[in-house]
Amino acid sequence: MWFYLAVLLVLYYFRRWYRERQTVENLTEKYVFITGCDSGFGNLLARQLDLKGMRVLAGCLTQKGAEELEKATSDRLKTRILDVSSTESVAAAAEWAKGCVGDKGLWGVVNNAGIATPTCPNEWLTKEDFMTILSVNLLGVIDVTLQMLPLVKRARGRVVNVASVMGRLAMLGGGYCPAKFGVEAFSDSLRREMLAFGVHVSIVEPGAFCTSIATKLQSSLKDAWAQLPADVKAQYGQEFFETFYRQMEDLLHSGSLDLSLVTDTMEHALTSCHPRTRYSAGWDAKLFYIPVSYLPTTVADYLMTRHLPKPAQGI
Repeated sequence: MWFYLAVLLVLYYFRRWYRERQTVENLTEKYVFITGCDSGFGNLLARQLDLKGMRVLAGCLTQKGAEELEKATSDRLKTRILDVSSTESVAAAAEWAKGCVGDKGLWGVVNNAGIATPTCPNEWLTKEDFMTILSVNLLGVIDVTLQMLPLVKRARGRVVNVASVMGRLAMLGGGYCPAKFGVEAFSDSLRREMLAFGVHVSIVEPGAFCTSIATKLQSSLKDAWAQLPADVKAQYGQEFFETFYRQMEDLLHSGSLDLSLVTDTMEHALTSCHPRTRYSAGWDAKLFYIPVSYLPTTVADYLMTRHLPKPAQGI
């Protein structure tokens, strides 16, 4: 019996491998709109798709980021200043994209733009701190998707939303994890709604990657600690802060340097005839975070908290 099961498993993965190697025709005529192209995943994906001959519409937060991306790419790539937390900016970008694509419609939207600060224990934050991240990482994704959706439906194209393993397993305080959980939920509901229109929705769930956010995260942690009331500081203790800071530093710098592990999944979601619903990117995502998210809560809690420092006045 085990032999037959092994054969079936091999045949299943061979079939999937074969199907996923089939690519969409006429890629050079297809337009893809990407948010957050100043740096990181969005910047690399824009350059990657440009090399494949696709027509990239890149949303950048800053003029400097837009100019540097234009210098590194072909004339096919066009940039637009975009702040996804501003409805007016998103609406203007959607109108601009409509003028660029014309009757062809928009083959793909990649919601990549995101921020990670402030991130620290929840008690150290305010409602406004949470909203800072939610307005970009969740509401920005929703706004861009809804504004661009008519163009995507016209092309029977793709929506690719960048979530995170932390949208499966919350391990940090602040708005980042709630936002990524929200992206997962929004993407799931949108996927089911768009099936009838021939639009495919994919979710990318990266693990830990070394990007420019590392320094910002550490700085936000210091700022949050400095602003805490004296009684709350006493409850946690200086040793807790210093240990927590070191652990955050180790986590941020232990991530993969190969950003293409993420952008390759985005590219596959846009160019394959049979894209996946979910993509995990990075070995830590595949072998630790996502498997742990399926474990009983008590086991997952133990694995996620066993190395955390203990507050001075904790139990």
